[in-house]
Amino acid sequence: MLTGNIGEWSEIYTLLKVVADKELHAGDKDLNQIESLIYPIVRVLRTESNGTYEYSYDNSLVLIKNGLIEYRIPISEFHRQASNLLTSLKNASGGTFSFPDTEKFINTFDCHSLKASSSVKTDIQVVIHDCRTGATPLLGFSIKSQLGGASTLLNASRATNFIYKIDNVVLSDSEIEDINSISTKSKIKDRINAIVRRLGVITFTKTENPVFGNNLMLIDSALPDILSNILCLYFTTNHTTTKELVDEITKGNPLGYDLSSKHPFYSYKFKRFLTDIALGMMPSKVWTGELDATGGYLVVKDDGEILCYHIYNRNEFEDYLLNNTKLETASSTKHNFGSIYKNDLGELLFNLNMQIRFIK
Repeated sequence: MLTGNIGEWSEIYTLLKVVADKELHAGDKDLNQIESLIYPIVRVLRTESNGTYEYSYDNSLVLIKNGLIEYRIPISEFHRQASNLLTSLKNASGGTFSFPDTEKFINTFDCHSLKASSSVKTDIQVVIHDCRTGATPLLGFSIKSQLGGASTLLNASRATNFIYKIDNVVLSDSEIEDINSISTKSKIKDRINAIVRRLGVITFTKTENPVFGNNLMLIDSALPDILSNILCLYFTTNHTTTKELVDEITKGNPLGYDLSSKHPFYSYKFKRFLTDIALGMMPSKVWTGELDATGGYLVVKDDGEILCYHIYNRNEFEDYLLNNTKLETASSTKHNFGSIYKNDLGELLFNLNMQIRFIK
């Protein structure tokens, strides 16, 4: 019997729903459909452990092929099964569960797993017909579901730590211990405030992981400084969404850009950063700029509607990422940040960590 969480079952829901709808609706930055961007579906591909299955159409039937094997199932049945699974998912609570009726249906066309094969980078691939150009590109997608908990875009790790030097102040060991022992709900912010009250100045020096630093430099040479300033804003103010933080850093203009002509330096560079994370960049692995096979996201909304965001429509994809993500505080103990420490030269250092999650 298949068991999985809401996110895993959402992959099956997406397969059923996309095949049933026969079209993809592009979304805007606010998770609304863009009426002028609807893509008819030519076929859908999903890789199982025993091969890649292709879903295409013959009038009112869905044709499912894997090599010489072929199944023919009414589209109406995909509609019914998608609707039933959506109702079940909305009524499900945390943990893992099984849906025997859905499992029985997908087994009829040899689908036996909730997730696409781990050997491929996409959850699902769709060949669309672009009415504007007449092209039929193959688009790869990761599936992001809002039916369960919000997923992360950038996972916290030691590799996402930013190292800051504490200047303009001398702290005794007892003062350092006092600051590091602050354990309030907002302890990172309160520890920084304690440093600032002693006239300490926190200045970014480098990322803890040099690979991550070089990845950022590859995207844009100013990114390490921009992200370090955004992290400081997050940990010292009440701003949490990436849109708010980028707006604030633009107002402060810490890098001294010429904003007289309203060039969007900060939002432009930050959106490139979000996009590269979404398309394959990982902090601890060398990033060459070569995009992952996954070119975008299919977002399953709370109401079950599915929106398409793809590098094929880069502006919409970037705006969606900027407007639907936030920074959050991961475990400071697990990832070793938020405390004053000394390096071999006796300099005072302080780490801040970056984790980015989608807004539910």
